[in-house]
Amino acid sequence: MKVLIVDDENLVRLSLQRAFEKAGHEVQLAEDGRQGIELWRSWQPDCVVLDVLMPEHSGPEVIQEVQPSEKVAIILISAFSGEYQADSVKQLGADLFIAKPFEDIKDVVVQAQALYQGKSS
Repeated sequence: MKVLIVDDENLVRLSLQRAFEKAGHEVQLAEDGRQGIELWRSWQPDCVVLDVLMPEHSGPEVIQEVQPSEKVAIILISAFSGEYQADSVKQLGADLFIAKPFEDIKDVVVQAQALYQGKSS
């Protein structure tokens, strides 16, 4: 699976990169929304892990700008979890919301794999 991680926090990007690569996935990183849009369009990832609040376009703005295929698994992540429930995440164009900090980073990978498998079958 090709995974794009878009987050302005270096530690989050690198931690997720390590977890996804350890599980055998190919990973690209973007540190803001603008870079995320460019990589998403050029690289065509299978799964995007996207921070909600970032410079140069928020996560929801990135989704709106790219208008992704139905087959792309999209996970929004944020330390501000109060307003993101299953319904609101779907309205933003994402499939899942995961609050930061992660309780178990391996679980993020497992959830991403399950989402992608569900969309690609």
